[in-house]
Amino acid sequence: MKHFTGLIQGIAKILDKLAGICFFGVMLLIISNILLREIFNRPILGTYEIVGFLTAMGIGLALAHCALQDGHIAVGILMEKLSEKTQSLVAALIQGVSLIFWSGAVWYLIRFGQDMKVKGLVSPSAEIPVYPVIYLVAAGLLGLCLVLFLKLLVSCRKLFRLFPSFKPSLNKQPFSINQTRRVAK
Repeated sequence: MKHFTGLIQGIAKILDKLAGICFFGVMLLIISNILLREIFNRPILGTYEIVGFLTAMGIGLALAHCALQDGHIAVGILMEKLSEKTQSLVAALIQGVSLIFWSGAVWYLIRFGQDMKVKGLVSPSAEIPVYPVIYLVAAGLLGLCLVLFLKLLVSCRKLFRLFPSFKPSLNKQPFSINQTRRVAK
């Protein structure tokens, strides 16, 4: 489990560094565009599109690290009033639903990126292909899915530790009709 946690933390850090590069690129591009427009009266072609692409990639790539650091909005006031068992159960449910939702988003983005690649869609003025941006956002969301999966595993382990009477065993035989009848009498 520690190796898996370390691997996901490493992936999240790499994705976060790529996000930082994207946002640094946005800053550099905007400053360069302003200076070139004012000094040489020559703005950079497609600045608006490139800034949009870099921002989308930056946000998508930063989500995994943010989730790993618990940087997302949470309803702590309500959760603090619940018991530890209920908190663990709610956390596991939320992480499970989030994992399903974001996995669907990754799947859809990959399909959408493939469609855009086949169609040859490019941005209007700079004519930059759109599909690599879509794939990078999908990669960032895949990193988020890995973090959510890790957090789900941790929540489930904590939840099962809180219920000592519940110990699933793989060695037990499934109930037969005779066993259920005896219990019912």
